[in-house]
Amino acid sequence: MDDELHRPLGQNRNDAKLGAASRRFLTTAGLGLGVVSLGAVALFFATRDPLELSLGGRPYAVARIEPYAPPPAPPQEVVRPPAAAEAEPPAPSGRDQILSVSEAEQQSGVKVTRNGSSGGGGPIIIEVESSGVRLPPSPDKRVAEKSRFGVLPRIGPDGAKPMDVYSRPYVAPARLKATAPRIALVVGGLGLNAQSTEAAIDQLPESVTLALAPYGATVAEAAAQARARGHETLLQAPMEPFDYPQNNPGPHTLLTSGGEIEDLRWLMGRFTGYAGVASFLGGRFTADEKALSSALGELAQRGLFVLDDGGSPQSLITDVAARLSLPAVRVDVVLDGRGTPQALDAALAQLEAQALKNGSAIGFANAQLTTIARLARFAREAERHGIAIAPVSATLEAPGHTAAIGGK
Repeated sequence: MDDELHRPLGQNRNDAKLGAASRRFLTTAGLGLGVVSLGAVALFFATRDPLELSLGGRPYAVARIEPYAPPPAPPQEVVRPPAAAEAEPPAPSGRDQILSVSEAEQQSGVKVTRNGSSGGGGPIIIEVESSGVRLPPSPDKRVAEKSRFGVLPRIGPDGAKPMDVYSRPYVAPARLKATAPRIALVVGGLGLNAQSTEAAIDQLPESVTLALAPYGATVAEAAAQARARGHETLLQAPMEPFDYPQNNPGPHTLLTSGGEIEDLRWLMGRFTGYAGVASFLGGRFTADEKALSSALGELAQRGLFVLDDGGSPQSLITDVAARLSLPAVRVDVVLDGRGTPQALDAALAQLEAQALKNGSAIGFANAQLTTIARLARFAREAERHGIAIAPVSATLEAPGHTAAIGGK
């Protein structure tokens, strides 16, 4: 029998070829449809907005956000100044026109201070300086001598003396007579602490004399700044106390054992511009006539004056100075001898009474911030009491004084 059921497998080759061709066609067609589908999907995603895809096809709108711009201000009416005002030059502007407080004070004669810390805050106090005195910078070549210790004072070839060249001229206040009683305030210990030194230079009236210790790292700069503000300056010379060396004032202290000239010249070379030398401590040294005469003789030959700080009742400074023709003066009242505000006020009252009685008086205090503030207030009030604040050099023509320790 020759039917499909009884025909052996593989004997009809035409049917086998037909089946293979069909399979190849179907496979090709399937691959083609797959490629077309993938291309369609790729084209779909390539032409869609990424934001639409991330939103799942949901509709959306895009709005442009513009920054708010306020409407332009309406034009204002221009008011022309009067003719006189138009002639005035415009106010200066720019960084070059900004002056520091010190520059403004020096150019205008106006002292500007701030109540409280100098860093800011508090009301501003403006004091008009009426003297108009401006001290020249130092050293002055006429009275300067170069040495291995630095620049030392000397009497010039023309006879000029440092005490005359560097002292501050006395100018009587306009509301007082030239013969009005005078008080000289001397503040010492400057040049060691920057804060108290700056406070004394800036807050105290220019007629207050400032005494500088020789050991500060910037003592020369402080002395120059003090003179630029109009203050007369002194050099404080440390001298041997009775309890030396337990109480040691510092290097190059003037000692009774010798070497006082070399040490004195080292001290004098620390800065320039001082009109005189003030003693510091020195109970033993100022009581030793021989050692003291040697040191004071050096000062006399260099055209200076000497101030006895009033710390030792046994001091021979004024007596020895008189024999050497050395101008000398002695402190009347040590103002901060007891270190309390009440004692300071009592000492100032004593100083004022002595000035009214004798015509002049000298008070000495150390540079403490509270003391400086109180002295500044006292100096401002003195004129109302008929007393002028004068540099210490302005009291040299007065008779010698006997020290009175403040508070006693």
